This record gives sequence, C-alpha cells and structure tokens, in this order.
Amino acid sequence: MKIGLKQKDNKKGIIVDMLLDSRVMKLVISLEFVRNNKFRKKKLERLIYIRNIDDIFNNEEQIEHTVGVELFYKEHKKRTVIDVIKDQK
Repeated sequence: MKIGLKQKDNKKGIIVDMLLDSRVMKLVISLEFVRNNKFRKKKLERLIYIRNIDDIFNNEEQIEHTVGVELFYKEHKKRTVIDVIKDQK
C-alpha cells in the first residue's frame, strides 16, 4: 500500500510502500530510512523494550527514538508518532 509521509516543517513529503500486518500493535520505521530521508528524531527519556514473536524480551534491540510525521492515504491525513528501530541484520 502506498502512503505519504511528511514532517511538520518540511514542505515536501515522500511516497513510500507500507506493509500492513493486522497483528502489529504500533508503527515502526528503520533508523536507516530515517537517516536517508533526513527525518528529525526525538530521543526517548526511557527505552522501550521489544518482545520477539515468542514473547521473550529482545534485550539487544530497544527503541531509543521516535519520529513525528503526518501520514497521508488518499483523502485521509493523520499526525502520528512512529517508533524508530535499528537496522535489521
């Protein structure tokens, strides 16, 4: 599914392909994508720990930053915060 992403002070947004998964609880975006598109990150006061699919905490991969964006799909627009995850190996 194609959506638009734009940060508040940025005049030009980008169009990206987004994967949908009905089991997912939150939106995430990779650190590499954030850097490549020059999105501004916000450092969290406390880390967010991630659980693996087997429900065990993943102590190596914590969420340290978020990105505030406007998300566009057709005529819908929503301001939201997306968690930034480290690059996948």
